[in-house]
Amino acid sequence: MGFFSKDIKTMDDLFVHALRDIYYAEKQIVQALPEMIDKASDPQLKQGFQTHLGETKQHVTRLEQVFRLHGQEPRMVDCPAIDGILDEAEDVAGEVEDKSVLDAALIAAAQAVEHYEITRYGTLIAWAKELGRNDCAALLQQNLDEEKAADKKLTAMAESKLNRRAA
Repeated sequence: MGFFSKDIKTMDDLFVHALRDIYYAEKQIVQALPEMIDKASDPQLKQGFQTHLGETKQHVTRLEQVFRLHGQEPRMVDCPAIDGILDEAEDVAGEVEDKSVLDAALIAAAQAVEHYEITRYGTLIAWAKELGRNDCAALLQQNLDEEKAADKKLTAMAESKLNRRAA
C-alpha cells in the first residue's frame, strides 16, 4: 500500500497507515541502536544511545497499546524514509576512521532519525485528536516527548564537546 494508496479512504485509514509506518520505524531503530552503541567511542554518547534503546523499546510497547485501543492488531508497513536514514547513517559511519569524527557522524544520524520520528508523532497526535482518540493521543504524546528530549540531549552533547573534538 503506497502512502496515497486507494486503500486509504478515510482519516482513520490514514491514521492506521501512519501508525504502521512509525511502528516499523521504531522496530528498525531497536535493531540499529546496538550497532550505534558499539561504534560510539564517547562514553556519554554510548550511554545516551543505551538509554534511548530502552526508551525505543517502550515506544514500541506504547504503539502496540495504541493499535489495541484503536481496535487494530499491531502491524507494520515498510517505511522507506527510515530505511533511507538508517542506510545513510551506516554508509557514512562505515567511511569514517577517526573516532571523534565518527561520534559526530553518529549524532547527526541519530538526530535525523529523531527528527523523522518527531514529525510522525506530531502528525499522529493531531490525527488521533481529530478522530476523538485522546487515549491514543496521550500515549503518542509520551513517545513524542521522549523523542524531543533525546534530540535535545544529542544537540547538547554535539555542541558542548563532540563536534569540537571532531573539528
